[in-house]
Amino acid sequence: MDNMIAFFTEPLAYEFMQRALLMSLLIGIVCSIFSCFLILKGWSLMGDAVSHAVLPGLALAFVAGIPLGIGAFAAGLFCATATGYLKDHSRVKEDAVMGIVFSGMFAFGLVLLTKIETDVHLMHVLFGNVLGIRTEDIIGAGSIAALCSLVMLIKRKDFMLYCFDPAYASVIGFPVKILHFGLLILLALTIVSSIKAAGIILVIAMLIAPGAIGFLLCRSFDRMLLIAFAASTFSCISGTILSFHIDAATAPLIVVIQAGLFILALVVKKSRTMTKGPDYACE
Repeated sequence: MDNMIAFFTEPLAYEFMQRALLMSLLIGIVCSIFSCFLILKGWSLMGDAVSHAVLPGLALAFVAGIPLGIGAFAAGLFCATATGYLKDHSRVKEDAVMGIVFSGMFAFGLVLLTKIETDVHLMHVLFGNVLGIRTEDIIGAGSIAALCSLVMLIKRKDFMLYCFDPAYASVIGFPVKILHFGLLILLALTIVSSIKAAGIILVIAMLIAPGAIGFLLCRSFDRMLLIAFAASTFSCISGTILSFHIDAATAPLIVVIQAGLFILALVVKKSRTMTKGPDYACE
């Protein structure tokens, strides 16, 4: 029993591990909430696109001498709006447009980083550096994460209806355009708040896996949110603690645990389907 307690308390004796755990939980919570809407809307690739597209924004923000978060947010929002414009004004399907826009912006960002001397470390941008998080980073990211989480929870029914059936939402008078761009803005803000800890590549998994786990296990959206929240919180805590003991990268380990939980959820769903039939709900 003492060994079990020491397993969890020993890493927290270090301030950098305390900050890492707090930061992981902050981004894990906001990503878990948003992932439910992304899964319901079928916007998983949009999260991928926006996260990759922030790279040139980071480089240009450094050159302009403005906060990196502002540049990342502007670039992410530009990617989302450009994708929507090109989809509406061309015959190319949305997934192909996303691939062209985000890959082009990501490549442009790589070119900028090789030509401009910045203190933006490419590996940290791609994979995050949660163990190097400072207190001011937690305050900034936490403020953005709290704002996004609050808005999504308060307006969850409106967003849920828009994601599930935008045509019906429009017919009954919902401001579909506002909801659409509101989700895009919240997505860009969520990614900006998560980049320092999880990086461009790993934040994609954190924006998809929790919602996918909840979607597999539940039919009720509120229960889906709870399952996604629980899965993300568990993976963040266990991944941070375990990374200390096995000397592994924290953010990738969190994503590995989330992938494991998804496989477990898939197994549970299959077993429930075999024993109870296809029509069951998450209790």
